[in-house]
Amino acid sequence: MNTHHHSTNLLLNLGIAQLNEMQERAQESILNDSNVLLLSPTGSGKTLAFLLPLFQLLQEDVKNVQCLILVPSRELGLQIEQVWKKMGTNYKVNVCYGGHSIDTEIKNLSNPPAVLIGTPGRIADHIDRGTFELNDIQTLILDEFDKSLQLGFHEEMSFIISKLTQLNKRVLVSATSEVEIPKYTRVVNPTVLDFIPTDEAHSNLTIKRVLSKDKDKIQTLFQLICSLQSEAAIIFCNHRDAAERISDALNEKKIYSTYYHGGMDQDERERALIQFRNGSVTYLVTTDLAARGLDIPEMKHVIHYHLPSKEDELTHRNGRTARMLATGTAYLILHESEKKMDYIDYSLPIFNVENASTLPKPPEFQTIYISGGKKNKLNKIDIVGFFSQKGKLEKGDLGLIEVKDFISFAAVKSKKVKEFLTNIRDEKMKGKKFKIEVARKVIKKEE
Repeated sequence: MNTHHHSTNLLLNLGIAQLNEMQERAQESILNDSNVLLLSPTGSGKTLAFLLPLFQLLQEDVKNVQCLILVPSRELGLQIEQVWKKMGTNYKVNVCYGGHSIDTEIKNLSNPPAVLIGTPGRIADHIDRGTFELNDIQTLILDEFDKSLQLGFHEEMSFIISKLTQLNKRVLVSATSEVEIPKYTRVVNPTVLDFIPTDEAHSNLTIKRVLSKDKDKIQTLFQLICSLQSEAAIIFCNHRDAAERISDALNEKKIYSTYYHGGMDQDERERALIQFRNGSVTYLVTTDLAARGLDIPEMKHVIHYHLPSKEDELTHRNGRTARMLATGTAYLILHESEKKMDYIDYSLPIFNVENASTLPKPPEFQTIYISGGKKNKLNKIDIVGFFSQKGKLEKGDLGLIEVKDFISFAAVKSKKVKEFLTNIRDEKMKGKKFKIEVARKVIKKEE
């Protein structure tokens, strides 16, 4: 079984170069030990930490459910399903939860998924009704099981686990370390992987104040960005129109940025994120919409152009940096006229940006748009082949590639773009002529 090669493909599909230390260790333990307790903070990539080894545990010739993943909430279930689908395995997955049509679920389960994800109440209901076969379930994963316990799902979980007689692997995942493992899980002496930072480890995040002389903070933001050695940053503000205004002002000053907020349609939002992720724009100006669950890489710098009204929003925003073991800095841009927030420590060190005026280096990449995607039978491998053979790009010239249903995006080193477009002008990819051009930037619709 050539699993290694296969998991590299899965990572490719996810757009991930390599696993972090927690994911490496989890993969090893889950494959080798029968009871694992994984303690890891939210946002550290724990979903992948159990899905990758799970993929290696599944057997192609088994036609029933092989793994049950219990989750406290519908959102978490759907999130895990999304990651599994993105991995691009050939195994079916289904999610069951309260509030979802039971008939639809029963129909889905009549062709059993290899991986079944669900909330304890709804899964217990299905077991009661006998809608799926339990004898091939060998792996049980309880994700965020600390939350499931808080929510009082003991009875349902105990009932479900008592019915799984063929289990040989149990994985418990929690974001808090003080958890009692209930007897009914039958998890005895688990291998404990503890990646929850102790308090001093939190000092990976440095917070600094940046004082703005003017009430309008644009100039200060400009100087702050000029002080960041051309490294990418995410800039939080409190309103949609502010996000657009700030982004426009930065672009006028030759700082390549794009904005992201809830008033944009899905395609525009997606396009902004793709250009930020792949290094075609270095600065993302956003509302709190981007503080949670955004698929963007670890940031070294988070800038608060406006302070949020609540402390937990600040925590979420700051969660975009200094994740796991990386270090990061959050900057608070403050003007003396602003209302003081009780959750801010106003004696934090001041970061002086007054003399900074060196523009950051322009983005290394440009995004190339391709008028075809999965539904046109294009995949990453096709694009890499075409761009390197016909486009004559070398290894380092091609960056992140994202293939959607009907369109795709690829990052190409800025200095190679012109020559590349000339090279492929009359070429076909997989026997078809696609429109291939520099992707447009997300810009304000003129009112």
